[in-house]
Amino acid sequence: MSRVALVTGGSRGIGEAISKALKDAGYTVAATYAGNDEAAAKFTDETGIKTYKWNVADYDESKAGIEKVEAEVGPIDIVVANAGITRDAPFHKMTPEQWHQVIDTNLTGVFNTVHPVWPGMRERKFGRVIVISSINGQKGQFAQVNYAATKAGDLGIVKSLAQEGARAGITANAICPGYIGTDMVMAVPEKVRESIIAQIPAGRLGEPEEIARCVVFLASDDSGFINGSTISANGAQFFV
Repeated sequence: MSRVALVTGGSRGIGEAISKALKDAGYTVAATYAGNDEAAAKFTDETGIKTYKWNVADYDESKAGIEKVEAEVGPIDIVVANAGITRDAPFHKMTPEQWHQVIDTNLTGVFNTVHPVWPGMRERKFGRVIVISSINGQKGQFAQVNYAATKAGDLGIVKSLAQEGARAGITANAICPGYIGTDMVMAVPEKVRESIIAQIPAGRLGEPEEIARCVVFLASDDSGFINGSTISANGAQFFV
């Protein structure tokens, strides 16, 4: 029986590429989504990957959703915490609502996703926790105090979980993508996109599949001694 992987925000963008790559690598994949029923249905029709709808910012919803996934496809061995949102504004204009929405989804959402599966991973002596952070969690970004704070916090989560889970055969690692050619990035005006690419020594945007290949490696048995680490996939734009 293949191992089960849960990918939050797994039906679109980087999450979609991750879900497909894990399925191609032999995992049984369950993908979550927050609200776009049409996109989720299309994704399932095209890939055969089951989708589940819940808000990762809500612990009870997440716990109930995870219980449903495990009842239908089996115990979750790999968690890819990918779901995230932006509510950008310069700090002096940022509202408490914009702050809390991003914190609740991008940071608390990781807790809500990992916490319910952690006991099972410890009991089975195997687990892979992979958090999709961001280059902006490493270097900061104008008008993204909320977003950068969550993505930096995600790195603290994996470093701490790595120490707690290591003896139980659980690894926790992060991936920090740079600017990736998702629909959202490709939708920005061409001049803005060109200015972004000008900052990337590789001279191009990353591809979602490049992030997905990092996830597949971290999910594998071959990555068992890599724990608490961060993979920076940004075309040499930023070094830690």
